[in-house]
Amino acid sequence: MTHGLGVHSEVGRLRQAIVHRPGLELSRLTPANCRDLLFDDVLWTERAQEEHDVFAGVLRDAGVTVHHFGELFAETLKSAEARAFVLDRVCTDHALGPALARSVRALAADLGPADLAELMIGGITKADVSPLSLHSLRWASLQLDEFVLPPLPNTLFQRDNSAWVYGGVTVNPMAMPARRRETVHSRAVYRYHPLFAGAAFSTYYGDDDADHQPATLEGGDVHVLGRGAVLVGMGERTTPMAVEILARQLFRQGAARVVVAVELPRSHAFMHLDTVMTMVDTDTFVRYPYLDPASLRPWVVTPADPDEVLERGDAGLHVERRDDLVDTLAEVLGLDRVRVLTADEDERAAQREQWDDADNFLAVAPGVVVGYERNVVTNTMLADAGIRVLPIPGEELGRGRGGARCMTCPIQRDGI
Repeated sequence: MTHGLGVHSEVGRLRQAIVHRPGLELSRLTPANCRDLLFDDVLWTERAQEEHDVFAGVLRDAGVTVHHFGELFAETLKSAEARAFVLDRVCTDHALGPALARSVRALAADLGPADLAELMIGGITKADVSPLSLHSLRWASLQLDEFVLPPLPNTLFQRDNSAWVYGGVTVNPMAMPARRRETVHSRAVYRYHPLFAGAAFSTYYGDDDADHQPATLEGGDVHVLGRGAVLVGMGERTTPMAVEILARQLFRQGAARVVVAVELPRSHAFMHLDTVMTMVDTDTFVRYPYLDPASLRPWVVTPADPDEVLERGDAGLHVERRDDLVDTLAEVLGLDRVRVLTADEDERAAQREQWDDADNFLAVAPGVVVGYERNVVTNTMLADAGIRVLPIPGEELGRGRGGARCMTCPIQRDGI
């Protein structure tokens, strides 16, 4: 068993994880704004909360200590320093206008930590702010129910805005503007919450105020395979530049020995690597059956030889193109072969299950995974292959286009 914070594999025993129970932010989705907020539909908040409670219960029953992000954030905001850290980065003149920024900070000063956390995640409307802002042009131009500060409904998907990799964490610069404020919240939690403030861990990327665009990185693309190997998808949300930066930091700190970068199709349906492939056992992956394996182009990134660095003046990385992702995974894991399971179903049925996150499994132990119960064909296929699926409801949660892995940020997991 690995002690302390850190994620040392994809499938080792999961000890602690962060999830977010949906709340005010989900109830503020409308048909008019859901696309801008990266949702395909308007969810029924109360039912989504019920389903999320079942999900958290399944994790606890599997021995996982579950931390709710909303509670962590509220506890963080008890600190005046943490509160200032967040407001300094959210209530800026550029984001709100000078007068309205002052009014939102005044509103924040009058709120307790739990109420402030709810509004920071759930969004602030014109109606929430005192009319002291009447001299604000931004205020004057807004309708009463329009957002001064937009909600963050994608907080539900805790996997993406930070990712733990072996003994450290990346606090991820997000690709889409609708999600970038999430990173500020996570930075505050990791800096100031007692669970993390006294802990020893590295921060590889993102915990600063730099403009990282376009070197974006999201946790759905980051897979800690174990044994010093990391797999990172490059698609709609994670760029090669960010993979290079992450690899360089991992190598500099001795946290990993190899990073496998894999190119993904540019498609909303395949926005992250974990929407098409996840690791479910020490030697087993599950993959969407109608994705041509040849389209997943892999590169192996390793530390460059010091002599090569001096000669070429590069960033200290050696990049080698490979032909076959499956063979590459076996190589970096030190195995003769790995199994890649795919459901036996027609293309239309496969597309339906993939859209419902059929391959987005969260391992809680080797060969034991959590996934939506509605994906019957994929779940049955896994059971026949010796993988135990712990089913969770997803009639509403699944409409957010994220499965069990998307909704979970592991912070302590054993190696393999």
